[in-house]
Amino acid sequence: MRHTQRVDEVEVVSVENTGPEDALDTEEFGESDEIQIYEHHRIRVDPKQEMMRVDLFLANRIRTISRSRIKNAAMAGFIRVNDQPAKVSYKVKPGDVVSIAMPYPQSPDLKPEPVPIEIAYEDDDLLVVNKQAGLVVHPGVGNYNGTLVNGLLQHFQTLKEKIAAKGLPGGDEMRPGLVHRIDKDTSGLLVVAKNELAYAFLAKQFFDHTTDRVYYAIVWGNLADDRGTITGNIMRSPSDRKRFVVSDDPKQGKHAVTHYRVLQRFGVCTLVECKLETGRTHQIRVHFKHIGHTLFSDKFYGGNRLLRGKPSKAFQRFMQECFDLLSRQALHAKTLGFHHPTLDRRIYLTSPLPDDMRKLLLRMSEFMNVPPMPELLEPPKVEVHIDKNR
Repeated sequence: MRHTQRVDEVEVVSVENTGPEDALDTEEFGESDEIQIYEHHRIRVDPKQEMMRVDLFLANRIRTISRSRIKNAAMAGFIRVNDQPAKVSYKVKPGDVVSIAMPYPQSPDLKPEPVPIEIAYEDDDLLVVNKQAGLVVHPGVGNYNGTLVNGLLQHFQTLKEKIAAKGLPGGDEMRPGLVHRIDKDTSGLLVVAKNELAYAFLAKQFFDHTTDRVYYAIVWGNLADDRGTITGNIMRSPSDRKRFVVSDDPKQGKHAVTHYRVLQRFGVCTLVECKLETGRTHQIRVHFKHIGHTLFSDKFYGGNRLLRGKPSKAFQRFMQECFDLLSRQALHAKTLGFHHPTLDRRIYLTSPLPDDMRKLLLRMSEFMNVPPMPELLEPPKVEVHIDKNR
């Protein structure tokens, strides 16, 4: 939703992108970097305004935002003057147009719970979770407990206790900052900030689409080309607000681009690597359904029934076995790359395929007489690479 109002010469623009809070069933929303909720302010400096540091100017004009949040927003590149990035030391002058965009802070009402989570990487500023399928990321309607965020709060509480026991400072400032989410039934990598500066820094990268994200998906059918790009605006379905579709009208919906590369063909299904140029809700699932290659076992978009193949009993038994091996959409957030907020280095993580997708691919390879990919036969482990070059 979007609304604009005038408040003492301050244009307050609140942009709320689609997220779990909108859904009747929160498990059906995610796979989007842009479901984060951002607070936007745009201010035209009064002709009589004396020159003043931009952080002091914003703190005086927007009383609901602390100086520390403004400073962190500036360091992350969220403050702009006349549409150009500005440092906190910049002095505003009459006629300047100052804008600031910040992710809203995490809700303080969430409770710690001992939810099992796999942490693939962690340092003082952030951690990366290798999320298992079936785990809801954030509490919402129908899922108030047992979420990833509840487990993170428990993890942070333990860290704070260890820091306090050693008499070290800094523990009170830690809190999990969620800057993107993935679906309940999608597995894979998710980065979480541990402090406000890292939160703003990471959120800016997702906001600007400067992260690297690679998904593995198994889709129905045999794609015609080895590589391709799917482009199509994504919008809510007019007939079902919980589903999304590609809009026939180029003026409706949100611009979305998915690049794909075929990794292995099984005739009836294809394993593809997907790179997101944008991050819309259900983007991969909606784009592939739009081109007639729905994700395998995606019950929400009709992929949990036979969409290809011969109607023989032997083939039907084989496909039922495949559905039993993988009872959720065949989608895994495999690779995540971003710029680290304090190391000033690019960091990349790669997650192995989860056990259900790996077993499914091995069974398809066996049945279709297709050699399995080498990575399916290697011991599964998360790989972390920190680029030595800035």
